[in-house]
Amino acid sequence: MSARNRKLIGTIVLLVFLALYSWVAVMIGAGRITLAPHWVQFIYFLAAGLLWVLPALILIRWMQRPD
Repeated sequence: MSARNRKLIGTIVLLVFLALYSWVAVMIGAGRITLAPHWVQFIYFLAAGLLWVLPALILIRWMQRPD
């Protein structure tokens, strides 16, 4: 697969992943987490805010791989 095709596919996958991930994170954050203690909410939002980086990093490395 050429680098150009990998970048196109990777961009589309990344946008769909981020849209779904943010939707799920907001639904969880607006639901049961509001009843939790403040320290649990902090840990959840910290983890949810950073957890998307790992899959995105793997995908971006795949996109940038030489032919």
